[in-house]
Amino acid sequence: MNLFRNDLEGRPRAFWRLLFQFALYLVGTYLLVNLALAAFTLLGLVPLESSALEDLVASPTFLVVGALSTFVATIVSVWLAGRFFDRRPFSDFGLRPMDRDWWIDLGFGLILGALLMSGIFLVELAAGWITVTGTFKVVGNPDAPFFPAILAPMVFFLCVGVYEELFSRGYQLRNMAEGLNYPNLGPKGAVILAWMLSSLLFGLFHSVNPGANAAIVAVIVNITFAGFLLGLGYILTGRLAIPIGLHTTWNFFQGNVFGFPVSGVEPIGATFFSIEQGGPPLWTGGIFGPEAGLLEIAATVVGSCLIWLWVRVRSGKSVLQSSIADPPPHLTEKVPGDTG
Repeated sequence: MNLFRNDLEGRPRAFWRLLFQFALYLVGTYLLVNLALAAFTLLGLVPLESSALEDLVASPTFLVVGALSTFVATIVSVWLAGRFFDRRPFSDFGLRPMDRDWWIDLGFGLILGALLMSGIFLVELAAGWITVTGTFKVVGNPDAPFFPAILAPMVFFLCVGVYEELFSRGYQLRNMAEGLNYPNLGPKGAVILAWMLSSLLFGLFHSVNPGANAAIVAVIVNITFAGFLLGLGYILTGRLAIPIGLHTTWNFFQGNVFGFPVSGVEPIGATFFSIEQGGPPLWTGGIFGPEAGLLEIAATVVGSCLIWLWVRVRSGKSVLQSSIADPPPHLTEKVPGDTG
């Protein structure tokens, strides 16, 4: 068996496709972020002194520019990988904006993310673990107008919701499922295993975030559970609409509505509520934010049940989309035992 290429399908095997896309993503993000930084300095928007550059990189403006750069790099890397390595159309990775059902699912995901994070906030408030210290606060400049400042995190978290879901679920989960689709596992087993592995990888990626070292095991476990929640909407529908909507409002409500840290990162721009965090870190997540606490795991369980119910009500059934593990239909049918 050729370890590098599936000769029957005429494309690299799944491991190499994943590696190629990841390399394109890293190179593209690095180039675009540094081009943006060079543009800021050449236009005279920031001096060349190291301290000024550090302030720029930490600013809401540049964080949004970085998110937009990563967004573009992810879209382009997945398109190129799909076109030349996977040999499948871009829509197969779960972005289908021309589909009416896609937008309905997106709306559900947006509402669900807001509701789940609101539930965490209300539980902590009722338990006396947080104290609301103010409302409509601009981070770092309390005299600045609120509504222009809140636009930066809106754009930032929308970009994050799209590119992390396209990367982790749309591309990684699908290719893992194809690569694991052996006869003794079957397509459904391959999808489930890929769902678990991609969620674990999602947790490991977040373990390098600020504040993660204080509770590294809790961070990896909790973000992995978040990956299960986000991936469930994909493996039940084959679309990224629910994960993108859920991811976007989960982050935005966490950081910029309720003032929690988001995966260890303090809120940027402005917050509707400013808070002081107390309570047991085992439940609240401490300095990393709710995503390292037991309340987050409870929210993922509730959210998973609601996603399952939503899909069942909308389609009349709620079953795994085993086609995620199938190669593109225009490629030669696989011989039993020969995997992607």
